[in-house]
Amino acid sequence: MLKLDIVREATRLTRSGQLVEATALLQRMLRGEHTPDIAAHTTQRSTATKRKPPIIDAKPNVTATRSPRRTVRPPLDLAKNLPGLGLGGPLRRAPPSMADIVPDGTRFVEGSYGNAAGSRTYRLFIPSGYHGQAIPLVIMLHGCTQSPEDFAAGTRMNFIAEEQTCFVAYPAQRAEANHAKCWNWFRPADQQRGGGEPSLIAGITRQIMRDHSVDPQRVYIAGLSAGAAAAAVMGSTYGDLYAAVGIHSGLACGAATDLPSALVAMKQGGGPEAMPAKGPPVPTIIFHGDRDKTVHSKNGDRIVRQSIGGTSTTAKVQRGRVPRGHAYTRTVHVDAGGRGVLEHWEIHGAGHAWSGGSPAGSYTDPDGPDATREMLRFFLEH
Repeated sequence: MLKLDIVREATRLTRSGQLVEATALLQRMLRGEHTPDIAAHTTQRSTATKRKPPIIDAKPNVTATRSPRRTVRPPLDLAKNLPGLGLGGPLRRAPPSMADIVPDGTRFVEGSYGNAAGSRTYRLFIPSGYHGQAIPLVIMLHGCTQSPEDFAAGTRMNFIAEEQTCFVAYPAQRAEANHAKCWNWFRPADQQRGGGEPSLIAGITRQIMRDHSVDPQRVYIAGLSAGAAAAAVMGSTYGDLYAAVGIHSGLACGAATDLPSALVAMKQGGGPEAMPAKGPPVPTIIFHGDRDKTVHSKNGDRIVRQSIGGTSTTAKVQRGRVPRGHAYTRTVHVDAGGRGVLEHWEIHGAGHAWSGGSPAGSYTDPDGPDATREMLRFFLEH
């Protein structure tokens, strides 16, 4: 149960730079454990030095050893303090080979874009079938600690895009913006059109559209974890730019506006109802594991409500199972014209990882339905 006095105290600790203390207090509250007397704490101001902004992302646990209190601790990683996912594997791994990233005969080029909000680099996949004709573009936003190369290898989006002759772009978060390279989905300044990280992602999209022959009616965006939450922001704020959105294990736009609300949203599924989309609903496909202990699966339901908005739809439910893998429930929301405007894939028994992904990349679950193929199929229907 949420306790307003504890949330207020956590907010005060955050503003004073005591992020470790704020996180510990909120986690004790969310687990239902006894919390220290807040009134007593408000009279005792710590002299702890300020630390770097926290990582607020949905990613698997890793086992870590706490440093002694007297030593300088590394920047706070909130995800490490959340319940484990049982996915295993080290946080640091060898980078994938190019054979895991792109098919033979294709290109994976580098680019960069900057504006008043800063600058970001990106990688762009160019399929072998591109000869100057207008083709679709998919923007892929990685999760915490990932790189464009890692995300490309894990999702194998380039291989499916080669089959369908699509561009795929992978913007890269800078460590200077977030020390674990998470997209800052929880900050109000990064939830607005025309500024912050949304303006950089939109700028990369438009730059690619200027530099290459892109079909402007077939531009899409997707992400995992923090990248999925950022993709939800882009769908809400730049619905005129993107024809459809893919959200894997993410949160709705506006689900959080600061550290305390981000932790609550990740653990319990949203805080206040997420902000409505600015404009007509953008077709959306959602994947979420029902055993996700980092970002609660209720967040998927929040995204459904936000994405549909006031549109009248009829839900059609299909159940299935991947051979020797996870069962799933696929709910398709169809509008009055018979068009599927939203798909929600709930993957039973799955934790927090890209469904159907390759072990060549991090945070993947090969036993789930192929999220990459299904996302691209959904995108090309819109």
